[in-house]
Amino acid sequence: MAEAQTGRRRAKKPRLAVWKFTSCDGCQLTLLDLEDELLAIAEALEIAYFPEATSRPLRGRYDLSLVEGSITTPEERERILEVRRRSRHLVAIGACATAGGIQALRNFADVAEYARIVYARPDYIRTLASSTPISDHVPVDFELRGCPIAKHQLLETVAAFLHGRRPHIPTHSVCAECKLAGNACVLVGAGTPCLGPATRAGCGALCPSFGRGCYGCFGPMENPNPPSLSDRLAALGMEKETLRRFWRSFNAGAPDFRRESARHGP
Repeated sequence: MAEAQTGRRRAKKPRLAVWKFTSCDGCQLTLLDLEDELLAIAEALEIAYFPEATSRPLRGRYDLSLVEGSITTPEERERILEVRRRSRHLVAIGACATAGGIQALRNFADVAEYARIVYARPDYIRTLASSTPISDHVPVDFELRGCPIAKHQLLETVAAFLHGRRPHIPTHSVCAECKLAGNACVLVGAGTPCLGPATRAGCGALCPSFGRGCYGCFGPMENPNPPSLSDRLAALGMEKETLRRFWRSFNAGAPDFRRESARHGP
């Protein structure tokens, strides 16, 4: 009887799947970097599909799917539909999955021309003209930003879905983290270009803590004001072309950053 009850409890463990699309693998590896918490996650969840961690995938449906990477090929466009069908909850993780990633720079150029320049046989390349986030193709239950995502935010997200609640992830700017860390503002104090006023918190103000400007790894904060930041940077001497490139990095495809970069050139 005890063995039967134990078997039923094990069968009820939620099933976790981790999927990769066009990306560098850094965000899904954050799960393996949880170290002390990883055993607790493995105890609470059945890791049913995770090619980076196991060679024995379990087929079927999944309670929680973490999806890394953007959609850049026709095959990926079809595969994400299948992932969504098999997932009760789907969370997009990282800048690639939530904004198209650094590869979304292709969205401002001619991909066919890139293929001709880079590949000896461009006719072998099957790719889409743009790199798009997961939410452009299927409904997403939650988006976890970052390049890569933060370990503590990933842990909070997994715990939230285990307990049937919304993850408590901040939407304010990196500036708030700088204040909490006691940092002097690199933009105001040193005139250092910084995306912190428009970027979502999550990194603990890592770059400003070392006197460097924020690079916008976590994408736009809630209700940012990019034109105001651009005006400040222009007043400090940043030229229009540099401003355009300033907004086009890890989250170039995020709507707020994309619109602001377009104001400064094609």
